[in-house]
Amino acid sequence: MALTLSQAFDIFLERLTPLQSDRDAKARHRRTVETSLKGSTSFGVQMFRETGSFGHGTGVRGYCDVDLLVSMTGRPGSSDTALRWVKDALTASFPTTVVEIRRPTVVVRFAGGTEQWEILPGFRTSPKNETPVYDIPAAASGWMSSAPTAHLDYVNNVNQQTGIPGAAKKLARLAKAWKYFNSVPVSSFYLEMRAAQYMAVQSSFIAASSLCGYLEWLDKIALADMNDPMGEASRFSACSSPATKTTALSKLHTAATRSRRALDAQLVGNMPQAFECLSLLFGGQFPNR
Repeated sequence: MALTLSQAFDIFLERLTPLQSDRDAKARHRRTVETSLKGSTSFGVQMFRETGSFGHGTGVRGYCDVDLLVSMTGRPGSSDTALRWVKDALTASFPTTVVEIRRPTVVVRFAGGTEQWEILPGFRTSPKNETPVYDIPAAASGWMSSAPTAHLDYVNNVNQQTGIPGAAKKLARLAKAWKYFNSVPVSSFYLEMRAAQYMAVQSSFIAASSLCGYLEWLDKIALADMNDPMGEASRFSACSSPATKTTALSKLHTAATRSRRALDAQLVGNMPQAFECLSLLFGGQFPNR
């Protein structure tokens, strides 16, 4: 029997969810990364905080980078210096592993690149009894402020809202799958925060129509910079440069068009076309009918 769009999205979301083996490998490498950074003589370490899609439950299998914020002491004047400190410490510990600066993080590619860690240096600026806020390297240069626990709370709160529990994280995972399967140069963090913002004002979640509405909304606002919804940190951008934003906007417009065509085809009962459009939307990875 042929799949409905709803059934196909359920299968797709299950395929996108990272495996337990991915989580086990992550736990092993976290210990070695923390040990490496604690041994540095260039900076002090106050604590580690896992951030990003893996910890938030919005990661995509096979593309799930692990993000680790390192709360450091002795903030230098230049964020380039902080990134170099982290890179040098990790390179010394993992001499045969690729370690490189890719602002705003230092990237470590374990297992030939199949497991990627992104280490973010942060320097706390808020008092201990308040929401943690950090100065972190900005995407292009300089510093910006970030409040990772507040951002996670925001996503979790929207994700748990009455009537559509789990919807915000499902939408974020679908958005990230589109990004990865089409090599779209847009921030995963931005997609996740915008997904939560979009679902915060919705009363229902139907994967095909919710994704279409979300993509069309992003296209309408042209991936505009986003204010921190918790009011704790800096505005953040979708892309790292004007050039990458131009590419991302072009791919976004194509995605929004394909998503709308899939819905229109479903409306008139043309399911083969609906599935074809979704296959194009997700780079050939969407389930066959």
